[in-house]
Amino acid sequence: MQKRSPLGLWLAVLLGIVLLAVIGSALFPVGGAQSIPYSRFLELVENGQVEKVAIGSEEVKGTYLEAGKDVDFVSKRPPGVDDAELLAQLRAHDVEFTGAPGGTGEFLRNFLLVWILPLLLIVLVWRFLFRRVGAGAAGMTLGRSQHKVYLRTDGLTFADVAGVDEAVEELREIVDFLKNPSQYRRLGGRIPRGVLIVGAPGTGKTLLARAVAGEAGVPFFYLSGSDFVEIFVGVGAARVRDLFEQAKAKAPCIVFIDEIDTIGRSRAGPSYGAGAHEEREQTLNQLLGEMDGFDPSAGVIIMAATNRPEILDPALLRPGRFDRQIAVDLPDRRGRAAILLVHARGVVLAPDVDLDVIAARTPGFAGAELANVVNEAALLAARRGKPAVCMDEVEEAIDRVSIGLERRSRVLSPRERERAAHHEIGHALVALACPHADPLYRVSIVPRGVAAIGVTQQLPAEDRYIITQPELEDRLTVMMGGRAGEKLVYGDLSTGAQNDLQQATALARRMVEEFGMSERVGPVALARTGLYLPVDGRPVDLISPEEAGGEIKRLLEAAERRAESILADRRPQLERLAQLLLERETLEASELQAALAGNAAVASAASPEKG
Repeated sequence: MQKRSPLGLWLAVLLGIVLLAVIGSALFPVGGAQSIPYSRFLELVENGQVEKVAIGSEEVKGTYLEAGKDVDFVSKRPPGVDDAELLAQLRAHDVEFTGAPGGTGEFLRNFLLVWILPLLLIVLVWRFLFRRVGAGAAGMTLGRSQHKVYLRTDGLTFADVAGVDEAVEELREIVDFLKNPSQYRRLGGRIPRGVLIVGAPGTGKTLLARAVAGEAGVPFFYLSGSDFVEIFVGVGAARVRDLFEQAKAKAPCIVFIDEIDTIGRSRAGPSYGAGAHEEREQTLNQLLGEMDGFDPSAGVIIMAATNRPEILDPALLRPGRFDRQIAVDLPDRRGRAAILLVHARGVVLAPDVDLDVIAARTPGFAGAELANVVNEAALLAARRGKPAVCMDEVEEAIDRVSIGLERRSRVLSPRERERAAHHEIGHALVALACPHADPLYRVSIVPRGVAAIGVTQQLPAEDRYIITQPELEDRLTVMMGGRAGEKLVYGDLSTGAQNDLQQATALARRMVEEFGMSERVGPVALARTGLYLPVDGRPVDLISPEEAGGEIKRLLEAAERRAESILADRRPQLERLAQLLLERETLEASELQAALAGNAAVASAASPEKG
């Protein structure tokens, strides 16, 4: 069916308004004046009741007094009435008179002011509300894409992207195609229709896409997956069509869809079928059809980003659509140093700031978190009136980003502070005793964040990509050290170990369900695999939830017993270090080591008291 032109539709609407106004003006004269016979008008003049009149060629309008009230009237003039006689009669009775516009001019005035303008205002308000809700009828503006177009990406290039060298190299091919497409067409090559950037939040997926557009010097269409989805079925599909039409008109260009899993979620899961989200599925189908239907040689490159590639529909990832995936991992130490260098370009740094040391202090930080560290350090230095950002501000900024803001306004009772000190020293002593635990960095009982009363920080010596079972078991033991310390000293438990238990349970669950580190469960990956065995035609769990839960509990209990054993052998050290922590509030690893060596003087000289 041929699509109706929006211009033709609006012309039809305006024509209908004009016809409606003409009929209304003819059938329903506007005005509240009383219509009286001409003879009645002359009688009122003779009685002196008429105050003023406007004399026209066809009618007389005016006001007369009746029962103390002014009454508006209109009277049709009979043919052949002598104007001179009428004017003499009006002068004789002191009636104010003036001329009136002709009938045709008055009709046009009423037609425009009373009928056309109000109807046009109604149409304009209706159209405005129509566009705001994003839906409409008869092919109007319901399907307009909500994208943002950046003709220039503020000079952003690959020089502004660091820590993802492999991803940059992969994307240079896209830049070369946009700059010189004939080089690829000459040999019969076809650039990928879609490029999917996969990575954890904050790793710079959108930054990479913008850098590609900046390097190639082409327009950059940006929108989120949620921009397609509305409560009205069919709106998302219309927006996809509109997006591709505009992109083709501005080719060569890049279309970037952020959080594509919003509309690209797999249709094979239990959320589909009965009660499926009809609008999302239609939007996905339209996107798949558009990606199949356009010619990549036109210079339109579709890029998308997600941090959950495992939930995307397989039809979206097959060759010919998003057939190239680029992984953006968390940066390693060298990558973190490069990212810090990029973000520190406009920041005045003191000579004691070493970006390599900061990179070593921030394992697991994404690019966005590193940018936040640099910004927080600059704000702290400015607040303190310093001429440059020093290492002290950087260290505090790292703690703010990773742990939370200090909350010294939270006043703890002496008993709570003492319990928190034993809890954190319990973590620290277990960490020092476990051979595979990460090196201890700092212990503090300064409240931070929303609920943290204290914190024990460990700093990995290097970036780790493979972790052994003994190392994971040591991590569990350290997590249970705070709870074990409280239990040993006070003989009971408190809510202070809540976060420790959550983290330990999550790690133990992964050891059982993902890593196959349980002898009873065996080398089976249970998480997100949906493994079933058919029994009498019915699906049955390969491993029962009770059995898996029992193994998780066994790992946690074993870690707690081991932590209790370590602290029982070090009870005097636990008491002594807890008292030292109560005095200082924060202890560095060197101070703890000195105190454990029995050299209290060295421990006192290692650092001044911290408020």
